[in-house]
Amino acid sequence: MSRLTLQTLDTAPLDSRPFVEKAIANNGYLPNLIGVLANAPVALETYLTVSGINARTSLSLMEREVVQITAARIHGCDFCIAGHSAISLKKAGQTPEVVRALQHGQLTGDTKLDAVAAFAAAVIATRGAVTDADYQTFLDAGYNQQQALEVVLGISLATLCNFSNSLAGTPVNPQLTPYLPGAV
Repeated sequence: MSRLTLQTLDTAPLDSRPFVEKAIANNGYLPNLIGVLANAPVALETYLTVSGINARTSLSLMEREVVQITAARIHGCDFCIAGHSAISLKKAGQTPEVVRALQHGQLTGDTKLDAVAAFAAAVIATRGAVTDADYQTFLDAGYNQQQALEVVLGISLATLCNFSNSLAGTPVNPQLTPYLPGAV
């Protein structure tokens, strides 16, 4: 049960309704995260705006999803783990084995994805004050300083979602339960 109201298109504040409509059109259902964020129209707008900006980074879709899954795992957000696992499998064409590894903080066998996951985890653990060695390992995997900041951008987006879901106790939509850890 959600601690915060799970808004619907009919119950959402007027300023949230256009965003709720867009989410339903994009997903075919209303993700509970959107229903929670709709309680604060500016939070919902921020989420959607930053999501659009994050999608324009130089990181690939799968690299961005690695950041999201890593942050969600560390922050304990099953909703976001499921949602980003679904995107990884359906839209990024990732294998279930790689997604399972990411869900459990294990190596995927893909050097670049593992470097992104390790760097994202280090950024979260140190609040950005990563060691020179962690930063150099990221660079040695073929990334650059722009992409290091893009990882931070992805973490900021994940933090908004992960913390909002934790505050709310957001239930995982039935459409996403097949993507929870242990189900993939």
